[in-house]
Amino acid sequence: MLCEGIPVTPLAGLNIAVTRPRLQAEQLAQGIEQAGGKAIRFPLLEIEPLKDLQPLHAFIARLPEFELIIFISPNAVRYGMQAVQAAGVLPPGVLPPRLKVASVGQGSARALREFGVSSIIAPQNKFDSEALLMLPELQQVNGWRVAIFRGDAGRELLGDTLTARGAHVEYVACYQRSRPQHDGSALLTQAPHALIVSSSEALAYLWDMLDAAGKTHVSALPLFVAHPRIAQAAQKMGFSQVVTTTAGDDGVLTSLIAWAKSRTRD
Repeated sequence: MLCEGIPVTPLAGLNIAVTRPRLQAEQLAQGIEQAGGKAIRFPLLEIEPLKDLQPLHAFIARLPEFELIIFISPNAVRYGMQAVQAAGVLPPGVLPPRLKVASVGQGSARALREFGVSSIIAPQNKFDSEALLMLPELQQVNGWRVAIFRGDAGRELLGDTLTARGAHVEYVACYQRSRPQHDGSALLTQAPHALIVSSSEALAYLWDMLDAAGKTHVSALPLFVAHPRIAQAAQKMGFSQVVTTTAGDDGVLTSLIAWAKSRTRD
């Protein structure tokens, strides 16, 4: 995962807080440790299966009625496709032949391929709802029935835009998100030198768990985020060093290493 031509331990002596959900955090945390840093695993969101799967299974029985399904995240793929397999209304791992499948990012596309889905509509560069909506395959959707697989809440931009284009959109909750019972002081006692936050929701949770002194301390730390939307939210909160990384773990690591090198020079 480390780039060629950089020191073996460019993050040595640095404590980096990784706030992704547990399953999504591990590969990045290991990359940080391979680069000599200490990864502070501090999830700001918990991802869990739905307590009642019956509505999800009932929806899956209607999949042949749809022209397009969209997966918002790798979690949506994982829980959605597992439900397709468990519902028993379709052959294991098989989606209706005429059903088009789209994902917001390449991480979700990779997860879909692991479930045997080979033809996937997904943006190649910028990975968000806006980028997906710009693809030519999603311009002429008048009369289509579209299902959006996601958690128990989320942005409405994708559904609202497709509805405005004439599609009939349904949201399908396939997992639930919850706020971990953290104390902000538990993060501060581990003396992070930088933070990684992957969603605006997680950033808001972090802010809420800190007292005034904690907010002052944390907002002065370098904050690495995955999207300009998160960066804007952080800047409004008062974060003074916000870095928007390129997509994926490699993008985050590249930004971390560049920051560490500039820190050493300074």
